[in-house]
Amino acid sequence: MSQSRFHQVFLAQRMPLLRTLERMVNNPSTAEDLLQETYLRVTRALNERTVEHLEPFVFQTARNLALDHLRARRIQSRTLLDDVPMEVVNNVIAPQSSAEDAAHAGRLLEQLNLSLQSLSPRQQQIFILNRLHGQSYQDIAERLGVSLSTVQKELKLIMAICVGVAERLDAD
Repeated sequence: MSQSRFHQVFLAQRMPLLRTLERMVNNPSTAEDLLQETYLRVTRALNERTVEHLEPFVFQTARNLALDHLRARRIQSRTLLDDVPMEVVNNVIAPQSSAEDAAHAGRLLEQLNLSLQSLSPRQQQIFILNRLHGQSYQDIAERLGVSLSTVQKELKLIMAICVGVAERLDAD
């Protein structure tokens, strides 16, 4: 199967593929991203092997990517909720806080910064990619060449460190 045949199929099926992805993930922007990833994955697969039934293969690749995205999002939201106790969430400082609250927040940031600097370079990178850049667990795993489980465990450990810092500071 040639790349030119794939381009023809992809262009002809782009809109049905996009509509399918939008229905699955309920987000047009994410659907576009998944469509691009589908294109890349199928291109890569065609370089490695022959695919006899190209159109179903393209749709199945897109569906699998959407399911992976939804699964990762579900795991991430569950992990985030499990990792941070509600009392910590409820104690997040409001925008119009007192000077005492602002000082407390400053100390908290200092302590968090010190604790996060003690992480391994990989842990720091995972934290930055997820918390600052908003990348999904799956994207981080692929980027760093580690398993999804490794990313989840590392972030759970990092969040435990952050919660511990907040609890120690609140106890003082």
